[in-house]
Amino acid sequence: MTTGVTVPLLDLQAQYRPLREELLAAVTRVCDTQRFILGPEVDALEHDLEQALGVSHAITVSSGTDAILAALMALGIGPGDEVITPTYSFFATAGCVARVGATPRLVDIDPATFNVDPEAIRAAITAKTKAILPVHLYGQMADMSAVMQAAGEHGIPVIEDACQAIGATQNGRQAGTLGIAGCFSFFPSKNLGAFGDAGLVITNDASLAHELKLLRNHGAEPKYVHKRIGGNFRLDALQAAVLRVKLPHLDRWTEARRSNAIRYDRLFAAEGLATSVGLPREVPGCRHIFNQYVVRVRERDRVRASLAQQGIGTEIYYPVPFHLQECFAGLGHARGDFPHAEEAADTTLALPIYGELTLEQQQAVVAAMREAMAA
Repeated sequence: MTTGVTVPLLDLQAQYRPLREELLAAVTRVCDTQRFILGPEVDALEHDLEQALGVSHAITVSSGTDAILAALMALGIGPGDEVITPTYSFFATAGCVARVGATPRLVDIDPATFNVDPEAIRAAITAKTKAILPVHLYGQMADMSAVMQAAGEHGIPVIEDACQAIGATQNGRQAGTLGIAGCFSFFPSKNLGAFGDAGLVITNDASLAHELKLLRNHGAEPKYVHKRIGGNFRLDALQAAVLRVKLPHLDRWTEARRSNAIRYDRLFAAEGLATSVGLPREVPGCRHIFNQYVVRVRERDRVRASLAQQGIGTEIYYPVPFHLQECFAGLGHARGDFPHAEEAADTTLALPIYGELTLEQQQAVVAAMREAMAA
Protein backbone atom coordinates (compact mmCIF):
# COMPACT_ATOMS: atom_id res chain seq x y z
CA MET A 1 0.00 0.00 0.00
CA THR A 2 1.37 3.44 -0.93
CA THR A 3 2.24 5.87 1.86
CA GLY A 4 0.94 8.97 0.11
CA VAL A 5 4.31 10.69 0.66
CA THR A 6 5.78 12.17 -2.52
CA VAL A 7 9.58 12.18 -2.72
CA PRO A 8 11.28 14.00 -5.62
CA LEU A 9 14.63 12.77 -6.88
CA LEU A 10 16.09 16.14 -5.88
CA ASP A 11 14.68 19.13 -3.98
CA LEU A 12 16.85 22.16 -4.64
CA GLN A 13 14.28 24.43 -3.00
CA ALA A 14 14.97 22.78 0.36
CA GLN A 15 18.65 23.75 0.12
CA TYR A 16 17.91 27.21 -1.26
CA ARG A 17 15.39 28.45 1.27
CA PRO A 18 17.72 28.79 4.31
CA LEU A 19 20.35 30.57 2.17
CA ARG A 20 17.98 32.69 0.09
CA GLU A 21 18.82 36.09 1.52
CA GLU A 22 22.57 35.48 1.50
CA LEU A 23 22.47 34.17 -2.07
CA LEU A 24 20.39 37.07 -3.33
CA ALA A 25 22.74 39.50 -1.60
CA ALA A 26 25.70 37.88 -3.37
CA VAL A 27 23.98 38.13 -6.74
CA THR A 28 23.07 41.77 -6.03
CA ARG A 29 26.68 42.50 -5.10
CA VAL A 30 27.83 41.35 -8.53
CA CYS A 31 25.04 43.21 -10.28
CA ASP A 32 25.97 46.40 -8.47
CA THR A 33 29.58 46.13 -9.62
CA GLN A 34 28.54 45.20 -13.20
CA ARG A 35 31.67 43.01 -13.39
CA PHE A 36 30.39 39.73 -14.81
CA ILE A 37 33.42 38.19 -16.56
CA LEU A 38 36.24 36.86 -14.34
CA GLY A 39 37.29 39.52 -11.83
CA PRO A 40 37.38 39.56 -8.00
CA GLU A 41 34.48 37.15 -7.40
CA VAL A 42 36.13 34.47 -9.52
CA ASP A 43 39.54 35.16 -7.97
CA ALA A 44 38.09 34.85 -4.46
CA LEU A 45 36.29 31.60 -5.26
CA GLU A 46 39.43 30.09 -6.74
CA HIS A 47 41.36 30.99 -3.59
CA ASP A 48 38.64 29.45 -1.42
CA LEU A 49 38.66 26.26 -3.49
CA GLU A 50 42.45 25.98 -3.30
CA GLN A 51 42.19 26.13 0.47
CA ALA A 52 39.27 23.68 0.63
CA LEU A 53 40.85 21.10 -1.67
CA GLY A 54 44.46 21.54 -0.59
CA VAL A 55 45.92 22.36 -4.01
CA SER A 56 48.14 25.08 -5.41
CA HIS A 57 45.93 26.03 -8.33
CA ALA A 58 42.16 26.07 -8.83
CA ILE A 59 41.06 27.25 -12.26
CA THR A 60 37.32 27.78 -12.58
CA VAL A 61 35.66 27.13 -15.93
CA SER A 62 32.23 27.20 -17.49
CA SER A 63 31.20 23.58 -16.81
CA GLY A 64 32.45 20.17 -15.78
CA THR A 65 32.51 19.21 -19.44
CA ASP A 66 34.73 22.18 -20.26
CA ALA A 67 36.95 21.26 -17.31
CA ILE A 68 37.71 17.88 -18.92
CA LEU A 69 38.02 19.43 -22.37
CA ALA A 70 40.41 22.14 -21.20
CA ALA A 71 42.56 19.63 -19.29
CA LEU A 72 42.92 17.45 -22.39
CA MET A 73 43.73 20.49 -24.52
CA ALA A 74 46.28 21.75 -21.99
CA LEU A 75 48.13 18.43 -22.21
CA GLY A 76 48.23 18.69 -25.99
CA ILE A 77 46.15 15.58 -26.60
CA GLY A 78 44.75 15.33 -30.11
CA PRO A 79 44.47 13.25 -33.30
CA GLY A 80 46.36 9.98 -33.22
CA ASP A 81 46.33 9.84 -29.43
CA GLU A 82 44.37 7.43 -27.24
CA VAL A 83 42.86 8.20 -23.85
CA ILE A 84 41.83 5.27 -21.64
CA THR A 85 38.52 5.82 -19.88
CA PRO A 86 35.63 3.67 -18.62
CA THR A 87 32.74 2.96 -20.94
CA TYR A 88 30.27 3.69 -18.12
CA SER A 89 29.97 7.35 -17.14
CA PHE A 90 28.26 10.60 -18.10
CA PHE A 91 28.75 11.28 -21.80
CA ALA A 92 31.17 14.19 -21.35
CA THR A 93 33.97 11.86 -20.22
CA ALA A 94 34.41 10.15 -23.58
CA GLY A 95 32.81 12.97 -25.54
CA CYS A 96 35.59 15.38 -24.63
CA VAL A 97 38.23 12.89 -25.73
CA ALA A 98 36.57 12.70 -29.12
CA ARG A 99 36.19 16.50 -29.30
CA VAL A 100 39.95 17.04 -29.16
CA GLY A 101 40.35 14.51 -31.99
CA ALA A 102 41.71 11.70 -29.84
CA THR A 103 40.31 8.18 -29.58
CA PRO A 104 38.56 7.00 -26.39
CA ARG A 105 40.08 3.64 -25.47
CA LEU A 106 37.14 2.23 -23.55
CA VAL A 107 37.47 -0.27 -20.70
CA ASP A 108 35.12 -2.07 -18.33
CA ILE A 109 34.25 -1.25 -14.72
CA ASP A 110 34.53 -2.94 -11.35
CA PRO A 111 31.00 -4.33 -10.77
CA ALA A 112 31.22 -3.70 -7.01
CA THR A 113 31.89 0.05 -7.23
CA PHE A 114 30.93 1.02 -10.83
CA ASN A 115 34.36 2.66 -11.12
CA VAL A 116 36.98 1.78 -13.72
CA ASP A 117 38.76 -1.57 -13.41
CA PRO A 118 42.49 -0.80 -12.97
CA GLU A 119 43.50 -4.11 -14.52
CA ALA A 120 41.48 -3.23 -17.60
CA ILE A 121 43.38 0.06 -17.78
CA ARG A 122 46.70 -1.77 -17.59
CA ALA A 123 45.67 -4.13 -20.39
CA ALA A 124 44.56 -1.24 -22.61
CA ILE A 125 47.81 0.75 -22.54
CA THR A 126 49.51 1.07 -25.91
CA ALA A 127 52.18 3.27 -27.48
CA LYS A 128 49.36 5.64 -28.45
CA THR A 129 48.10 6.12 -24.89
CA LYS A 130 48.61 9.76 -23.96
CA ALA A 131 46.36 10.00 -20.88
CA ILE A 132 44.26 7.96 -18.49
CA LEU A 133 40.91 9.43 -17.50
CA PRO A 134 39.39 7.55 -14.53
CA VAL A 135 35.96 8.58 -13.26
CA HIS A 136 34.99 8.83 -9.58
CA LEU A 137 31.42 7.78 -10.27
CA TYR A 138 28.48 8.55 -7.99
CA GLY A 139 30.77 10.20 -5.41
CA GLN A 140 33.29 7.44 -4.63
CA MET A 141 36.85 7.49 -5.88
CA ALA A 142 38.22 4.89 -8.26
CA ASP A 143 41.14 2.75 -7.04
CA MET A 144 43.68 5.52 -7.57
CA SER A 145 46.59 3.61 -6.06
CA ALA A 146 46.30 0.99 -8.78
CA VAL A 147 45.51 3.54 -11.48
CA MET A 148 48.51 5.71 -10.61
CA GLN A 149 50.79 2.69 -10.45
CA ALA A 150 49.78 1.58 -13.94
CA ALA A 151 50.15 5.13 -15.27
CA GLY A 152 53.49 5.66 -13.56
CA GLU A 153 54.99 2.52 -15.06
CA HIS A 154 54.47 4.04 -18.51
CA GLY A 155 54.86 7.76 -17.74
CA ILE A 156 51.25 8.49 -18.67
CA PRO A 157 49.47 11.51 -17.14
CA VAL A 158 46.23 10.94 -15.25
CA ILE A 159 43.30 13.36 -15.43
CA GLU A 160 40.70 12.64 -12.76
CA ASP A 161 37.06 13.06 -13.72
CA ALA A 162 35.90 14.06 -10.25
CA CYS A 163 32.79 15.85 -11.51
CA GLN A 164 30.59 13.84 -9.10
CA ALA A 165 33.08 13.63 -6.27
CA ILE A 166 34.03 16.95 -4.68
CA GLY A 167 35.03 16.19 -1.10
CA ALA A 168 35.45 12.46 -1.65
CA THR A 169 38.67 11.03 -0.24
CA GLN A 170 40.72 7.87 -0.48
CA ASN A 171 43.24 7.08 2.25
CA GLY A 172 43.12 10.73 3.25
CA ARG A 173 43.71 12.12 -0.26
CA GLN A 174 41.15 14.38 -1.89
CA ALA A 175 39.52 13.44 -5.17
CA GLY A 176 41.20 15.31 -8.00
CA THR A 177 44.57 15.72 -6.27
CA LEU A 178 46.31 12.48 -7.23
CA GLY A 179 46.55 12.92 -10.99
CA ILE A 180 48.13 15.83 -12.83
CA ALA A 181 44.69 17.46 -12.91
CA GLY A 182 41.26 16.97 -11.38
CA CYS A 183 38.03 18.07 -13.03
CA PHE A 184 34.83 19.03 -11.19
CA SER A 185 31.29 20.03 -12.06
CA PHE A 186 29.11 22.50 -10.18
CA PHE A 187 25.94 21.52 -12.07
CA PRO A 188 22.98 22.44 -9.82
CA SER A 189 22.32 18.83 -8.74
CA LYS A 190 25.87 18.27 -7.47
CA ASN A 191 26.78 18.31 -3.77
CA LEU A 192 28.13 21.80 -4.48
CA GLY A 193 25.89 23.24 -7.16
CA ALA A 194 25.78 26.60 -8.90
CA PHE A 195 22.74 28.37 -10.36
CA GLY A 196 23.57 26.88 -13.76
CA ASP A 197 26.62 25.35 -15.40
CA ALA A 198 30.01 25.82 -13.76
CA GLY A 199 33.20 23.79 -13.39
CA LEU A 200 36.72 23.59 -12.05
CA VAL A 201 40.16 22.18 -12.84
CA ILE A 202 42.66 21.74 -10.01
CA THR A 203 46.37 21.02 -10.26
CA ASN A 204 49.65 21.40 -8.41
CA ASP A 205 51.50 21.96 -11.68
CA ALA A 206 52.11 25.70 -12.16
CA SER A 207 52.79 25.47 -15.91
CA LEU A 208 49.63 23.45 -16.47
CA ALA A 209 47.62 25.97 -14.44
CA HIS A 210 48.98 28.79 -16.59
CA GLU A 211 48.03 26.90 -19.75
CA LEU A 212 44.51 26.28 -18.44
CA LYS A 213 44.02 29.96 -17.67
CA LEU A 214 45.09 30.78 -21.21
CA LEU A 215 42.82 28.19 -22.77
CA ARG A 216 39.71 29.29 -20.87
CA ASN A 217 40.09 32.75 -22.43
CA HIS A 218 40.73 31.93 -26.10
CA GLY A 219 44.45 31.41 -25.50
CA ALA A 220 45.01 35.16 -25.23
CA GLU A 221 48.13 36.56 -23.55
CA PRO A 222 48.18 39.53 -23.52
CA LYS A 223 44.65 40.53 -24.56
CA TYR A 224 44.02 39.98 -28.28
CA VAL A 225 47.35 38.23 -28.75
CA HIS A 226 46.95 34.47 -29.33
CA LYS A 227 49.81 32.00 -29.37
CA ARG A 228 47.36 29.12 -29.47
CA ILE A 229 43.64 28.51 -29.89
CA GLY A 230 41.63 28.12 -26.72
CA GLY A 231 37.95 28.54 -26.02
CA ASN A 232 35.49 30.57 -24.00
CA PHE A 233 35.54 28.48 -20.83
CA ARG A 234 35.29 31.36 -18.36
CA LEU A 235 33.17 31.08 -15.22
CA ASP A 236 30.55 33.80 -14.78
CA ALA A 237 31.12 36.05 -11.78
CA LEU A 238 27.48 35.49 -10.79
CA GLN A 239 28.11 31.77 -10.49
CA ALA A 240 31.29 32.41 -8.52
CA ALA A 241 29.37 34.55 -6.05
CA VAL A 242 26.75 31.84 -5.58
CA LEU A 243 29.39 29.17 -5.05
CA ARG A 244 31.21 31.32 -2.51
CA VAL A 245 28.03 31.37 -0.42
CA LYS A 246 27.52 27.63 -0.73
CA LEU A 247 31.09 26.35 -0.30
CA PRO A 248 31.22 26.74 3.52
CA HIS A 249 28.16 24.45 3.77
CA LEU A 250 29.57 21.66 1.59
CA ASP A 251 30.90 19.43 4.37
CA ARG A 252 27.63 19.65 6.30
CA TRP A 253 25.57 18.87 3.21
CA THR A 254 27.81 15.94 2.34
CA GLU A 255 27.62 14.51 5.84
CA ALA A 256 23.82 14.76 5.62
CA ARG A 257 23.92 12.70 2.41
CA ARG A 258 26.21 10.18 4.06
CA SER A 259 23.85 9.93 7.04
CA ASN A 260 20.93 9.39 4.70
CA ALA A 261 22.83 6.63 2.91
CA ILE A 262 23.43 4.87 6.24
CA ARG A 263 19.77 5.26 7.10
CA TYR A 264 18.74 3.79 3.75
CA ASP A 265 20.99 0.81 4.41
CA ARG A 266 19.33 0.24 7.79
CA LEU A 267 15.81 0.70 6.46
CA PHE A 268 16.37 -1.72 3.59
CA ALA A 269 17.88 -4.25 6.00
CA ALA A 270 14.91 -3.88 8.37
CA GLU A 271 12.56 -4.66 5.48
CA GLY A 272 14.57 -7.73 4.51
CA LEU A 273 15.53 -6.12 1.20
CA ALA A 274 19.28 -5.81 1.70
CA THR A 275 19.99 -8.88 -0.44
CA SER A 276 17.35 -8.39 -3.14
CA VAL A 277 18.28 -4.73 -3.56
CA GLY A 278 21.96 -4.32 -4.32
CA LEU A 279 22.99 -1.48 -2.02
CA PRO A 280 25.93 0.86 -2.65
CA ARG A 281 29.27 -0.28 -1.27
CA GLU A 282 31.64 2.14 0.42
CA VAL A 283 35.18 0.87 -0.07
CA PRO A 284 37.33 0.79 3.11
CA GLY A 285 39.54 3.87 3.27
CA CYS A 286 37.15 5.87 1.10
CA ARG A 287 34.81 8.71 1.97
CA HIS A 288 31.85 8.31 -0.38
CA ILE A 289 30.01 11.64 -0.81
CA PHE A 290 26.87 10.04 -2.34
CA ASN A 291 26.30 12.41 -5.19
CA GLN A 292 23.97 9.55 -6.09
CA TYR A 293 22.65 6.63 -4.06
CA VAL A 294 22.51 3.89 -6.67
CA VAL A 295 20.99 0.46 -6.10
CA ARG A 296 20.75 -2.59 -8.34
CA VAL A 297 17.40 -4.22 -8.93
CA ARG A 298 16.09 -6.94 -11.20
CA GLU A 299 13.41 -5.81 -13.66
CA ARG A 300 14.70 -2.28 -13.09
CA ASP A 301 12.38 -0.55 -15.56
CA ARG A 302 9.27 -2.19 -14.06
CA VAL A 303 10.40 -1.31 -10.55
CA ARG A 304 11.07 2.27 -11.60
CA ALA A 305 7.62 2.59 -13.15
CA SER A 306 6.06 1.30 -9.93
CA LEU A 307 8.02 3.83 -7.86
CA ALA A 308 6.88 6.63 -10.15
CA GLN A 309 3.25 5.59 -9.65
CA GLN A 310 3.83 5.88 -5.92
CA GLY A 311 5.29 9.38 -6.21
CA ILE A 312 8.97 8.43 -5.82
CA GLY A 313 11.45 10.14 -8.11
CA THR A 314 14.32 8.09 -9.55
CA GLU A 315 16.85 8.29 -12.36
CA ILE A 316 19.03 5.92 -14.38
CA TYR A 317 22.72 6.85 -14.42
CA TYR A 318 23.41 5.64 -17.18
CA PRO A 319 21.23 3.53 -19.48
CA VAL A 320 23.62 3.21 -22.45
CA PRO A 321 27.39 2.67 -22.07
CA PHE A 322 29.65 4.56 -24.45
CA HIS A 323 30.53 1.51 -26.53
CA LEU A 324 26.85 1.08 -27.44
CA GLN A 325 26.23 4.74 -28.29
CA GLU A 326 25.63 5.39 -31.98
CA CYS A 327 28.18 8.23 -32.09
CA PHE A 328 30.92 5.80 -31.02
CA ALA A 329 30.01 3.04 -33.47
CA GLY A 330 33.25 3.73 -35.29
CA LEU A 331 35.21 2.33 -32.35
CA GLY A 332 34.02 -1.11 -33.45
CA HIS A 333 32.56 -2.38 -30.20
CA ALA A 334 29.50 -4.59 -29.81
CA ARG A 335 27.21 -5.73 -27.02
CA GLY A 336 29.06 -8.17 -24.80
CA ASP A 337 32.43 -6.42 -25.04
CA PHE A 338 32.13 -4.84 -21.57
CA PRO A 339 29.71 -7.04 -19.61
CA HIS A 340 30.01 -5.33 -16.21
CA ALA A 341 29.15 -1.94 -17.67
CA GLU A 342 26.25 -3.42 -19.63
CA GLU A 343 24.86 -5.10 -16.52
CA ALA A 344 25.11 -1.84 -14.60
CA ALA A 345 23.28 0.00 -17.37
CA ASP A 346 20.47 -2.56 -17.20
CA THR A 347 20.07 -2.83 -13.42
CA THR A 348 21.05 0.41 -11.66
CA LEU A 349 18.59 2.90 -10.21
CA ALA A 350 19.33 6.13 -8.34
CA LEU A 351 17.10 6.95 -5.37
CA PRO A 352 16.62 10.37 -3.71
CA ILE A 353 19.63 11.14 -1.47
CA TYR A 354 19.73 14.94 -1.06
CA GLY A 355 20.70 16.08 2.42
CA GLU A 356 17.31 17.51 3.37
CA LEU A 357 15.49 14.17 3.05
CA THR A 358 13.44 13.35 6.13
CA LEU A 359 13.04 10.01 7.86
CA GLU A 360 9.43 9.90 6.70
CA GLN A 361 10.49 10.43 3.09
CA GLN A 362 13.12 7.72 3.25
CA GLN A 363 10.65 5.34 4.84
CA ALA A 364 8.29 6.09 1.96
CA VAL A 365 11.01 5.31 -0.59
CA VAL A 366 11.81 1.98 1.06
CA ALA A 367 8.12 1.08 1.43
CA ALA A 368 7.56 1.86 -2.25
CA MET A 369 10.55 -0.26 -3.16
CA ARG A 370 9.19 -3.15 -1.06
CA GLU A 371 5.85 -2.95 -2.86
CA ALA A 372 7.52 -2.74 -6.27
CA MET A 373 9.78 -5.71 -5.54
CA ALA A 374 6.88 -7.79 -4.22
CA ALA A 375 4.97 -7.25 -7.44
